[in-house]
Amino acid sequence: MDFEDTPDEAAFRAQACSWLAEHAELKVVAPGPQGVGDSDPEAELLHVKRSKEWQRTLYEGGWAGITWPRSFGGRGGTAVEAMIFAQEQARFDVPGTVFAQGIGMAGPTLMAYGTPDQQDRFLPPMLRGDDVWCQLFSEPGSGSDLASLSTRADLDGDEYVVNGQKVWTSSAHFSDWGILLARTDFDAPKHKGITYFLLDMRTPGIEIRPLRQATAASHFNEVFLNDVRIPAGNVVGAPNDGWRVTITTLSNERMFIGGATSASDPFAGLAALAAGGRSRDPVLRQELTQAYIRLQVIRYLSWRVQTAVSKGRQPGPESSVLKLAVSRHQGRTGDLIMAILGAEGTLLDYGDPADYSWQLQFVSQWSSRIGGGTEQVQRNIIGERVLGLPGEPRIDKDGSFRAPAR
Repeated sequence: MDFEDTPDEAAFRAQACSWLAEHAELKVVAPGPQGVGDSDPEAELLHVKRSKEWQRTLYEGGWAGITWPRSFGGRGGTAVEAMIFAQEQARFDVPGTVFAQGIGMAGPTLMAYGTPDQQDRFLPPMLRGDDVWCQLFSEPGSGSDLASLSTRADLDGDEYVVNGQKVWTSSAHFSDWGILLARTDFDAPKHKGITYFLLDMRTPGIEIRPLRQATAASHFNEVFLNDVRIPAGNVVGAPNDGWRVTITTLSNERMFIGGATSASDPFAGLAALAAGGRSRDPVLRQELTQAYIRLQVIRYLSWRVQTAVSKGRQPGPESSVLKLAVSRHQGRTGDLIMAILGAEGTLLDYGDPADYSWQLQFVSQWSSRIGGGTEQVQRNIIGERVLGLPGEPRIDKDGSFRAPAR
């Protein structure tokens, strides 16, 4: 594992920092929780506007899509350079991206499986920040077992007619395009009859209903698809081969969730919170120590992923290990926050963010602990692909999706 930048990486870091200093202000970070979400719809739309403006600034400055080929408007750089830029950008007061599902997930998938026409049509505007994308994967009956999805797409001439329901769709209410999974062959085994589509979110027949969360925000949505028509040219990969395409998207999603960067020191905030009167409690001090250890482990796991990428290796199960470590840390830290706050933790005044940000960190933990594959899914991946343990019994894996498993 490498802990220091190579000379070339150090030079790139200095160049990135210099450009960022010319185009943005350093972030003033308070010792508290960061990124707990916004419940004000107008503030959310303003955030989307600022994100698009910043993405265009990155694009015009040559810093958008660092790993993307130059032919698509990217920088043609390495994955480790993208990590370095993200680390440096986190120190500046720029909007958090609304392009994770597009640039971070749909983009790499289109590069790997898209046709030249699809790449030319979708990738440049995605990178410029013209279009926001969402991910239409999970359903009420298929979350962790994503391959059990039942939204159907029937071929009608040169179009597919889609009917079904998706849920937990981040950003659907302000997205322009979506990546959609639907079943096109109900007689094939469940992993074999899925097709991967690109969906224009302005298509007739789409109904989006925001889901109000415990944080008072409505980041997630349920999406109803009623006779929605998608051109056959919007299929990514081959029909019925969408699961293979999906694996690329999911791998990028786990890396994004597990490797999210922050300019703040999360432990400093916890320590400051405990200093308000509970810092002498021996049990609580042990939990604070454990939180510090977990953060260091996550730091080293991130370095391991960065080292693999720096050496030209694509991280495989490492992304699941990192994602699981982050999920477990969020759960334990949420409990620690409530233990420190005591009875005060039951109070939640949405009118003053300064008074409820710690409570919001507790109630908002589930979005990333479940999104991108639950902790149980990550454990299965680690057990089977890293430890070589026998796979989970899957009685419905090989039979027809239409026939009930026995």
